[in-house]
Amino acid sequence: MSKYRYVMRVALTVAGGGFLMGFDASVISGVVKFIEPQFDLSKIELGWAVSSLTLTATLAMMLSGPLSDRIGRRKVLFLAAILYAVSAIASALAPTFVVLVIARMIGGLGVGASLIIAPMYIAEIAPPTERGRMVSFNQLNIVVGISAAFFTNYMILQLGQSDAGWAQSLMFDEYNWRWMLGLETLPAVLYFFGLFFVPESPRWLLLEGQEEEARKILTSAVGEAEAREELDEIHASLAKDAGREKVSVMELFAPAMKLVLTIGVVVAIIQQATGINAVFFYAPMIFEQSGIGTDASFAQAVLVGLINLVFTVVAMLFIDRIGRKPLLVFGLFGIAVSMSVLAFGFSSASYTITGDDLAKLPAEVNVPAVADLQDTTFGSDVEFKEALRGALGDELATQYESNFINAAIAMNPWLVLFGVLGFVASFAVSIGPVMWVLFSELFPNRIRGIAISFVGLINSAVSFGVQLVFPWELANFGSATTFLIYGLFAAIGLVFVVLVLPETKGRSLEELETILVKDSA
Repeated sequence: MSKYRYVMRVALTVAGGGFLMGFDASVISGVVKFIEPQFDLSKIELGWAVSSLTLTATLAMMLSGPLSDRIGRRKVLFLAAILYAVSAIASALAPTFVVLVIARMIGGLGVGASLIIAPMYIAEIAPPTERGRMVSFNQLNIVVGISAAFFTNYMILQLGQSDAGWAQSLMFDEYNWRWMLGLETLPAVLYFFGLFFVPESPRWLLLEGQEEEARKILTSAVGEAEAREELDEIHASLAKDAGREKVSVMELFAPAMKLVLTIGVVVAIIQQATGINAVFFYAPMIFEQSGIGTDASFAQAVLVGLINLVFTVVAMLFIDRIGRKPLLVFGLFGIAVSMSVLAFGFSSASYTITGDDLAKLPAEVNVPAVADLQDTTFGSDVEFKEALRGALGDELATQYESNFINAAIAMNPWLVLFGVLGFVASFAVSIGPVMWVLFSELFPNRIRGIAISFVGLINSAVSFGVQLVFPWELANFGSATTFLIYGLFAAIGLVFVVLVLPETKGRSLEELETILVKDSA
């Protein structure tokens, strides 16, 4: 039990990088509504404000694996903690849109590093029988961070409307989005100091010839007998690589790597192409499209975070019991169904502004300019938003879009809530945590760092694209078509998993290398 507690403590500490990643990525969901009118952003600029973090995260993913092979996993995590803190402070103080984007990009470097190195580190120290659960701690912390971001965004929004003197003195109303972004400084500092109590990866130490130190850490983690066994397996794996030249990215494309590389690339694409970061990064915006208003949309975003947390825990409980493949099959099917529900819900919506609706709109809206829209029914959100822009101009239409949608829409908002929550639950119980477990298991010891960086790069690049174009998609394709596209990607992923993916649970990393990499000599 003491050994288990040791590994759990180390894994949870390292997985603190996941919390920061989840918080940093999702806190922007509450910010977009306020920075769009403040900085007078176009839809693509708004997408850039969100996705810029992922752009540099993609770069960090490409570099952090090789960097961790050179200087160690632990030092890269220290660097990530510093980047998170600098980003939080700079984002909160940003005077212009450009400075805000630069600050977010600094945070993206931390996101990319921790997203790659934390699960890699945990996989290298955890016992094979507990590896899936331990690596999933990182995903668990990611969703805790996401939930925390949704919750603190909602609380800051409520504090901005509070009459309490202390809340007014801190200017939560005027500086709401700055508070949302700046709060990340505290967990970043805590993570930095927590890493002082974490040892270096034993497998990396062996690669560096530090066998005695590696033996001590493995003994603490798995016990003396199992440590000797693992050391023998690692030595055998390293001996097989003896005499080879320095690891090159071209080794990924060797014939022996065809299966594992194909699995890694396809899973990396599908995880993001199903739209998870569109939901997490724009959750209040999505709920506002159903006409429930700003406060309710922020409250429902908190519910998204809680569902994500609960079903990630469910995945952790079952990933080492029933395996990776069954979870993926169940989850991808659920994603496809949930996105179909969202597409149906928005496709059945209509938009009509009555005279009574116009009377309830904010006084500052130029009501006579939209008089021609009164009692006209629009069959899609795209048509309705185009009519608003024609009547009010881009700036006012953007500022008061939520008010007009809330007044005009006729649809069942419960379908939207059910679809989003069903999607998040399906993602969280499957491809969310399982992808990173698979990445930590698929690739041979010798090239694991560069291989995880490569597939992580692809995953992050797809995520960047999804985040960048989502506001533009909503404006030009409409909500129904956008979510239908995500559902189609889930269906494609489901077919691939059923036909191609092998099960990896319960096997050592060296055993998996023998099974999956047929000719690694």
